[in-house]
Amino acid sequence: MTDKFWNVASYARLSGEDGDKAESNSITSQKEMIRDFISKYNNMAIVREYVDDGFSGVNFERPGFKMMMEDIKKKKINCIVCKDLSRFGRNYVDAGRYLEKIFPFMGVRFIAINDNYDSDGEKSQQDSLIIPFKNLINDSYCRDISVKIRSQLDIKRKMGDFIGAFATYGYKKDGTNKNKLVVDDEAARIVEYIFNQRIDGMCNSKIAEKLNSMGVPCPMEYKRKNGMRYHTGFRTNDRAYWTPVSIMRILTNEVYIGTLCQHKRGTPNHKIKRILDYDRSDWIIIENNHEPIIDKKDFETVQLLLKRDVRTAPKSDNVPLFSGFVFCGDCGCNMVRKTVPSGDKKYHYLVCSNNKANRVCSPHSFSEDKLTKIVFQLVTDHIDNISRMDEVLEYINKLPEKQRRVFNYEAQITKLESEIQRFKDLKLNLYSDLADGVISREEYMEFGAGYDRRIAERQRSLAVINDERQQAIDTGNSQNDWIKAFREYENITELHRGVIVNLIEKIIIYDSKHIEVKFRYQDRFETALQYIESFKDSNLNKEGKLWAEQDDMKVLA
Repeated sequence: MTDKFWNVASYARLSGEDGDKAESNSITSQKEMIRDFISKYNNMAIVREYVDDGFSGVNFERPGFKMMMEDIKKKKINCIVCKDLSRFGRNYVDAGRYLEKIFPFMGVRFIAINDNYDSDGEKSQQDSLIIPFKNLINDSYCRDISVKIRSQLDIKRKMGDFIGAFATYGYKKDGTNKNKLVVDDEAARIVEYIFNQRIDGMCNSKIAEKLNSMGVPCPMEYKRKNGMRYHTGFRTNDRAYWTPVSIMRILTNEVYIGTLCQHKRGTPNHKIKRILDYDRSDWIIIENNHEPIIDKKDFETVQLLLKRDVRTAPKSDNVPLFSGFVFCGDCGCNMVRKTVPSGDKKYHYLVCSNNKANRVCSPHSFSEDKLTKIVFQLVTDHIDNISRMDEVLEYINKLPEKQRRVFNYEAQITKLESEIQRFKDLKLNLYSDLADGVISREEYMEFGAGYDRRIAERQRSLAVINDERQQAIDTGNSQNDWIKAFREYENITELHRGVIVNLIEKIIIYDSKHIEVKFRYQDRFETALQYIESFKDSNLNKEGKLWAEQDDMKVLA
């Protein structure tokens, strides 16, 4: 060693994610070791201690390290001392570049105490082999730890454990299990309010304005109010406020129906810190994982609304009754509301937006009052149909199991499964016939292909039968959610926005005398009709009134 005086930078690093949690690796322990080492030399003095607490060694984008490099450039430092090479870094390529090129070029001495490495000492052939090898081991160790941590986190996610620093707004972490979400009553009421306002016709920006005017803290401020150390790089003001974007995040988050969606974004590997969004197919989704705040039916309704062109007038909080639900029968574009003043009165009409903007389509002008009366009558008729259907389904469900089994699904499934197994056995025996010379190779290929076709046909039939059986089970349950959705409005006296949003898929206007109303859950309604029809010709036709009503339903449908 030379008699040169060395201005030393003491460097310590501890990561919370790559396994560096042992007491021997603590920042305090590292500092004490370096101080003890320096105290033995008269030509060395610590100028400053640089620390990166909580930073991984896989890259050198660390504040303490960057500060140290700036001081080296300013000639304040000409020697770096750390506990061992793993504290300096775990990236084989970058660590080698600093030790072999950058530090020698800048005239900086590097000492790793536990590894007995000193760049100012005599170089040996062993050093040229051992030091890169140790860096490689450190890099490999970090990679292995990263893989283990990622795998463990994925296992926890698949088990339904919540992995995150902060619970989603509306929830909080369970006091006894931080990986479980429980409802936060105060925030949950705001989430319900947001969904209800959206269903009632208020747009996202109006909801945000209303919450801000009411003094309701946004999710970020709510976390801070509850003592959470929540920070984000998106914050621009001293206080955060509700925005249309924050409202949209809540309205589209499946966590509120009890579904936990995780692994939605992340880094490609332990060396690359750039966060990427994953495809939904790569998400880890666990349904019915925790207590929902929003009913699934209401959540689906909001998702439909978000896809519609629903706008409010500049001076209005709520959208018009039919906004986003009426379409032109010719071009398929939205029908928009047009106001025509006449004296002291104003008359509202629905016209084709394509005609209004480009004069491409005919206007299809239709009175809003007239449409309201027609749709109200169709809605009440449809609700009556479903109410009577519910009575029929309830009657069928009360029948003994033996009587309800109009079509013996189990026998059909058993038969198909038996045929599939028989053809598989025959195909298996073909090889023995080929080996014994009973059939030629061409016959073997031809017969095998024939058996494959028969097996595929039976498997398709089996899938259809299983689907039909499941539909029969689902349809036979008179407590279906879609039936409840309609029966909630049995006693309505007028048409309002909630009825349109919850019960109607779309309204199509062809001309002044021809309109079509498509109700939601129409496929389930028709399936239920078919299910009821299957009982009509059986010996169950003892309740003549019920079957007569069922015929009326078919006519109206």
